[in-house]
Amino acid sequence: MCGIVGAVAERDVVPILMEGLRRLEYRGYDSAGLVALDDDGDLKRAREVGKVAALAEALDSNPVHGRIGIAHTRWATHGAPAERNAHPQFSSNELALVHNGIIENHSALRDSLKAKGYRFLSDTDTEVVAHRIHEHMQTRGDLLASVQEAVRELDGAYALAVMDRRDPERIITARQGCPVVIGIGIGEHFVASDIAALLPVTRRFIFLEEGDVAELRREGVRIFDRNGQAVERRETESQLSADAVERGEYRHYMLKEIHEQPNAVAETLEERVTHDHLLAAAFGPDAERLLAEVEGVHIIACGTSYHAGMIARYQIEQLAGLPCNVEIASEYRYRDPVVPERHLFVCISQSGETADTLAALRLAGEKGYLARLAICNVPESSMVRESDLVLMTRAGPEIGVASTKAFTTQLSALALLALALGKAHGRLDAEAEANAVAELRALPTAIEAALELDGPIEKLAEHLVHRHHALFLGRGVHYPVAMEGALKLKEISYIHAEAYAAGELKHGPLALVDEDMPIIAVAPSDALLEKIRSNLEEVRARGGELIVFSDAESGFLPDERTHVIALPRAGGPLTAPAIFTIPLQLLAYHVAVHKGTDVDKPRNLAKSVTVE
Repeated sequence: MCGIVGAVAERDVVPILMEGLRRLEYRGYDSAGLVALDDDGDLKRAREVGKVAALAEALDSNPVHGRIGIAHTRWATHGAPAERNAHPQFSSNELALVHNGIIENHSALRDSLKAKGYRFLSDTDTEVVAHRIHEHMQTRGDLLASVQEAVRELDGAYALAVMDRRDPERIITARQGCPVVIGIGIGEHFVASDIAALLPVTRRFIFLEEGDVAELRREGVRIFDRNGQAVERRETESQLSADAVERGEYRHYMLKEIHEQPNAVAETLEERVTHDHLLAAAFGPDAERLLAEVEGVHIIACGTSYHAGMIARYQIEQLAGLPCNVEIASEYRYRDPVVPERHLFVCISQSGETADTLAALRLAGEKGYLARLAICNVPESSMVRESDLVLMTRAGPEIGVASTKAFTTQLSALALLALALGKAHGRLDAEAEANAVAELRALPTAIEAALELDGPIEKLAEHLVHRHHALFLGRGVHYPVAMEGALKLKEISYIHAEAYAAGELKHGPLALVDEDMPIIAVAPSDALLEKIRSNLEEVRARGGELIVFSDAESGFLPDERTHVIALPRAGGPLTAPAIFTIPLQLLAYHVAVHKGTDVDKPRNLAKSVTVE
């Protein structure tokens, strides 16, 4: 894995491929490469370990040109980051292939190919696929037929783009478990793993479905389903502009996306609430009936989205009076979950292509849930297409690997779900519903107020730059907020950070507290304020340095070992988690900037985790 771009045109496609790779850098990668078929009919390849900029420098020294080509950014799964393992992979200098995903039966296929005389020059599962397609070309003599034959033999997940010097007019692409999008042009066509790569050249797209194989020529596109039957897939026009993923005036994408949150949250709430009530139909045409039948909720997600689900559990149980379980997708899919009657399955993902969450969604389809609801940011994603109900978060493109606006828009969408369930089950009268809607409508303004703390938080970040560890504390609905804060800090600053429910301090973590261990607490003036105040006194008594995010009503005062950041607007039970997340995002960002780490592309991480 990680990013694919391909093009067939009447012009030199190498600049298109390079720009596409730059726009896919947010996904995380360790090497980059491309291949084009030159005017002499030869495959010309360039590959470099490191950033796309290194590939650009290599092309400056040894230019590659062609009117058909494919390119790739790789995040190592099979074989260490090295030029020999970078994509494109070749077979016999005739066939070139790029690949996202993991081929689980690559070892058996490799042994079979070696017995037939194929020589392997890389450690990748990708080269296995290239040789397998090449082998079929010897008998079938047709690239499309050979790819169709080869993918039937593959176990695992893949997105492929293939070209062959013996069949120089077309690119063949296929998908199973990994996203593939085809860009439609005039006399030229494109393929990528994400529409962001193709926005400079087209806004017209076709999204392949599971098992599809497609042929791209200059004059048109043909698509075949997993049974080899020609099919039509719907063409859509993206509303995103080419500059939607630019940094603008901001130093990093992450900072830009932090500051986009007031607008992103407003977009998520728009057309879902009026001035005094929720529009339940936003969940789908049959949503009101289905939500009234729900007797319990099961939320599945990974990473940041999992934290959003944990927050939603408090809100759903409080507002709807329904049992709610939250589980990590990679754990859910490998046990045998018992599903009570009339339970709603909810999956949360920014990309809608998260491998474990998508697999959990598909498993849920076999388990007898009342319905499956996707909360997602990408309308064209697999998760959206395969769910019964959908609520889009409308965060817009999120480029920084560490999720920010995706999280707060997920919280907004989940708050809408909690309200919808409470309303459907008769737990909210008109006044309570109007108050909840008013709280949500005030959220964008409250986030703007929290963003005004950027200056003091940047100064505070200096206290953490040389620390190696940090503990985050929260209680109730703010315990998952603390978990998200710890995740942000470790993701981009590489400081080891862990979060605990504050009541757990005396059950082990208190042993870690000394003058070198900063304790970062989320402590709003809610029903649990006195509880967490007591927990923080335990820290203070042991010489720990406290960083407290609170509000004016909490009464926390700074001293030599206590730093207090008071939010001007703290929100209510539906919105406070989103508001208190903002200063934690800013803290992580500024610590990372002070440390000089790669804020937008932290090491070893990818934006969209499309393999398990």
